Amino acid sequence: MATDKRKRSRGSKSGAARLEASRGDLYQEVTDRIIAEMEAGRLPWVKPWDTAHASCAVGLPRNAVSGKPYSGINILLLWGAVIERGFPGQLWLTFKQAKALGGTVRKGERGTVIVYADRFVPDQERQQAKAEDREAVAVPFLKRYRVFNAAQCDNLPDRVMRQVSPLPAMSVEPEADRLAKATGADIRIGGDRAFYAPEQDYVQVPPQPAFRAPIDYYRTLFHELGHWTGHGSRLGRDQSGRGKTKTYAREELVAELCAAFVCATLSITPAVRHADYLGAWLDVLKEDKRAIFRAASQASKAADFLLALADGSSAKVTGHSEAVA
Repeated sequence: MATDKRKRSRGSKSGAARLEASRGDLYQEVTDRIIAEMEAGRLPWVKPWDTAHASCAVGLPRNAVSGKPYSGINILLLWGAVIERGFPGQLWLTFKQAKALGGTVRKGERGTVIVYADRFVPDQERQQAKAEDREAVAVPFLKRYRVFNAAQCDNLPDRVMRQVSPLPAMSVEPEADRLAKATGADIRIGGDRAFYAPEQDYVQVPPQPAFRAPIDYYRTLFHELGHWTGHGSRLGRDQSGRGKTKTYAREELVAELCAAFVCATLSITPAVRHADYLGAWLDVLKEDKRAIFRAASQASKAADFLLALADGSSAKVTGHSEAVA
C-alpha cells in the first residue's frame, strides 16, 4: 500500500508539473505575440480599425452572444487579430456559440486564441484547510480557447451581424467631459506637462489649445486618470517607481492600456502618447512573461473603475476573472 501511495504521489506531482509547464508555455506564447507586434512597430491597442477595414467601428471587442466586452489581455489579442486579418467588426464567438445560433464557421477559417484565467480550490486543499481550521488556498489556472470573428461565420442572425457604427468625432467629447467630471478627481489645467502626482493625488494636463489635435487632450487626460486609479485609496497599485525603473515602466504601461480601453469605450480612437517608453515596455515584457497579462488585467480594472463612476454605479471592480499567477 505504501508503494502505491508513493506512486500516486509521484504521479500527482508530475501532473501538477505538467499543468504548470503548460500554463507557463501559454504565458510565454501570448507574451511573444505581443512582443512581436511591438518590435514590428505595431501596438495592439492603437487604431486597429484604421489599419484594418474602414468600416470597423471603434470600441472594445465583445462576445456576439452575451454582448459582454472582453477584458484584460484578451482585448489586446483580439485587437491584434483585427489588425492582422482586417476584420470589419469586433464581435466574437466560439464554434459552439455559432452553431447554437444556427450559424456555421466557414470551412478553413482560423480561430483566434484567447485565454481564461481564474483560481479554484482543489477538493483535497478544501478538506485539509477545514481540518486545520484555516482559509483554503486557491490555485491559479490558465487555459486557452478559440473564438471566431462574426465575419468568419455564415448564417448568423441579423442581430449578431449588425455592427455598431462609430459616433461622429465631435459627439464623443461631451461623453469624455462627463466621464472626467464624474471621477471627482482633482484635475488641474495648465502648464506644458501632463502628469499625475500620487503624493498630492492630483492630475495635471496642459490646456486643450496646447495639443495638436483637440482629441489628444482627452487621450492624455485618460492616461493620467489611469494613474489616478492606482492611488492607495482606490486600486492600490505600486506607484513608487521613478525614472527608468521597471516599476515605473509597468505603471506607465497600465496607464497607457487603461487610456486605450477607455477611449475605445467612448469611441475615441486610441493613440500612443508615450511612444518613447516602447523600449522600456519591451524590456519588461522580455524579462517577465506574465507582465503583459498583469498590465492588461490591471488596465481593465482601472478602466472599469473610471467608467463605473460615470455610470453613477459603485466603482468597486467586479466580474473579472483575470487572476494571473
